[in-house]
Amino acid sequence: MGGVALDDGPTGVKAPDGGWGWAVLVGCFVITGFSYAFPKAVSVFFKELIREFGVGYSDTAWISSILLAMLYGTGPLCSVLVNKFGCRPVMMVGGLFASLGMIMASFATSIIHIYLSTGVVTGLGLALNFQPSLIMLNRYFSEKRPLANGLAAAGSPVALCCLSPLGQVLQYNYGWRGGFLILGGMLLNCCACGALMRPLLPPKKLKSLEESGDGAVQEQKKPQPKKRLLDFSVFKDRGFLIYTIAASVMVLGLFVPPVFVVSYAKELKYEDTKSALLLTILGFVDMFARPTCGLIAGTKWMRPKTVYLFSFAMIFNGCTDLIGSQATTYVGLVVFCIFFGMSYGMVGALQFEVLMAIVGTEKFSSAIGLVLLMEAIAVLLGPPGAGRLLDATHNYMYVFLLAGCEVTLSAFILAIGNFLCIRKKQKEPEAKMEMAVTAAETEELRRSEDNEDSEVVHKGQNGKAGEVVNIVKGNTALVETLNTCIF
Repeated sequence: MGGVALDDGPTGVKAPDGGWGWAVLVGCFVITGFSYAFPKAVSVFFKELIREFGVGYSDTAWISSILLAMLYGTGPLCSVLVNKFGCRPVMMVGGLFASLGMIMASFATSIIHIYLSTGVVTGLGLALNFQPSLIMLNRYFSEKRPLANGLAAAGSPVALCCLSPLGQVLQYNYGWRGGFLILGGMLLNCCACGALMRPLLPPKKLKSLEESGDGAVQEQKKPQPKKRLLDFSVFKDRGFLIYTIAASVMVLGLFVPPVFVVSYAKELKYEDTKSALLLTILGFVDMFARPTCGLIAGTKWMRPKTVYLFSFAMIFNGCTDLIGSQATTYVGLVVFCIFFGMSYGMVGALQFEVLMAIVGTEKFSSAIGLVLLMEAIAVLLGPPGAGRLLDATHNYMYVFLLAGCEVTLSAFILAIGNFLCIRKKQKEPEAKMEMAVTAAETEELRRSEDNEDSEVVHKGQNGKAGEVVNIVKGNTALVETLNTCIF
């Protein structure tokens, strides 16, 4: 899940697959949890908002819809900002926006104010944290990237299991206004997570050679193309087109069962407590399925086939919906939630890992923004479309059948499209993959090391350049490394 931003400079760094990367993983875990769980967690305040402003449930449901729409629909904007300013400043500003929105909402006097503050401002802040955190995670991990993605994705069910009960406690003790204010304070932790996203340091030896003014090294350089803030060339990649179509179809049905399973249980005359327990079971299974799937996807025999593993996860999810549509007892719904949690966790752990494998590291920051924009449309159409079907048929079976067909269709689109239409791409080096950094971060790194570099440059200008030339000419491996890093 994630990648790197485009770069207009020659400086390259190697993914450490550990070290400070584990701190980055913790930050990404927290951000993923807030981003996916927060739109669902605020729903515990809806009854109080209905009573406060005299609106209907459909009016309050727009709060979560706007939050999700901002999270997905602002993907291209996040790509532009990350490519221009870097991940860390974008995330810290996003954390301020997320917190400010909830604090403003605590003083709201109408439901429109809630839409604008919680929906738009907080949604934008979470979006500015979510996408850059994925990008930074995959700068720090290469060989262990599938496992890192799975662990980070586990933040979603963990946060949901924590935020929903916390929201109920806050509402009981402080009311919805006090609850919003405290949640706004909690969202300031996004700024702390953003501060963890430290840019990777470039190799000092190669940087010294590059800046020494040596003629032989300068000949190795080629003019760098101007950096694009949003790279639309990804649409020329057949793999990206197939993935985008498949992901958009998948999202139409993926989020439908969690939305309707509790209502389905109530329709079968089960009490509210037992009905709500179904989502807890689903989330608990999902919590362990994501890192487990990431661990499996990272094995040597499975990693080259992650696209097909992702397709299997979608077929598993779709078939679970199709079979679960026939459940008419509580035990049947519990079994459905267990298998749905497993398949849902697999999809969550693999979706961005597969995108990274298809488009590569350099184009990922633009690709994920464009994919999220397309998924935003599907997110806004999927659950409401299923609700209309339910209103027309008054039968939950058709809702689950439709969701299962959509997810299964997306699996076949991805698997068949990948098998027939996509040429085999060159395999990425495992542990020695060179990753570019953004221009803003490169400039920051150069300023921080000016003192060390000035000494190296001075020596190079006073006679060391000749020694560098001899070393470069006499060592073919070093020349190849320079070509890789510089170009």
